[in-house]
Amino acid sequence: MRVTEVSARAFRLPLHRAWDGGVDRNDLVVVRVATDEGLVGTGFSWTPLIGARAVAALIADDLRPALLGRRADPSLWDELRWHLREAGTSGLTLMALAGVDIALWDLVARRAGLPLVELLGRRREEAECYGSGVNLDYPLPDLLEQVAGWVAAGHRAVKVKVGSPAVARDAERVEAVRDLVGADRLLMVDANQRWDVPGAVRALAVLEEFDPYFVEEPLPAGDLGAHVRLRARTRVPFAVGENLRTVEEFERFIDEGVCDVAQPNVVRVGGITPFMRIAESAARRSVPVAPHLLPELSGQLALCLPRVGMVEDIDRASLAALGALAVPSGVRLERGRVSADTGPGHGLVFSGGLAPVP
Repeated sequence: MRVTEVSARAFRLPLHRAWDGGVDRNDLVVVRVATDEGLVGTGFSWTPLIGARAVAALIADDLRPALLGRRADPSLWDELRWHLREAGTSGLTLMALAGVDIALWDLVARRAGLPLVELLGRRREEAECYGSGVNLDYPLPDLLEQVAGWVAAGHRAVKVKVGSPAVARDAERVEAVRDLVGADRLLMVDANQRWDVPGAVRALAVLEEFDPYFVEEPLPAGDLGAHVRLRARTRVPFAVGENLRTVEEFERFIDEGVCDVAQPNVVRVGGITPFMRIAESAARRSVPVAPHLLPELSGQLALCLPRVGMVEDIDRASLAALGALAVPSGVRLERGRVSADTGPGHGLVFSGGLAPVP
């Protein structure tokens, strides 16, 4: 099965409510890889706000020529990354490579007549998921309404944003959420890289009272040394990884003892191929993987991981919730659990009526 055509188009998905910092949309790059057997695989890349057209251009201008006539197989990943090296080996190049890699996995699964989960190797029928929102700027009543919705939906774990200029505001909000969800549910907090080391020490000393299951991205994501210094000054476990990109980066953070839960984003790391490598490496180090966002694909991957954490059920911002899908994917997030029955491939069929990125 050989590649005969590769296409990439960028589309805009307005959010139902803006995320912190004025993020009012997610952009989606839909990738299609056609073959001489008539099969077409679908992939995608994704980004809030920045870079969708650049990703599409990398695919059309640089990955397409490298793929035409080649075997349609995700084993090309390392070769394609090397091909893109002059544009960098991280960032936008990995996001472009993700769209192609996901499409190639879809193709291979379709050709085999298997759901992606079965092709990768299903390890479980369900995985736990947690309610999550980008809600630091929500007034407290709005935050509690959102969390109450997750509880009503059956979630046994929830995550809220912290990192307010005043620690007292974060403490008030986290205390109110803890009172709402009760002592038997997991409560996580996410600082989105807003603290420095002294600020994180002060904030976590206060927030420890509310028994956070983990703190996500307490510090600038790439500052390994700062995480090591903070590790010595708090007992709260760290979840990191949505802004790490490579197997080597994850291994460094885990080996230094500052990644208790790994959170790779399947697009940002370059696709399914490197995502599974990261998961295998983390499992060898006894660290669970909790995939970041994109639950329709992350949920499928979670069913195949050797050591799984939880899947992020982002409030009203899944591909389905944003109107990106033409038909249901077969991935179900119900009563705090995720399951998948997709038919051949990954089951993601994108709508033909999406608005292009201007």
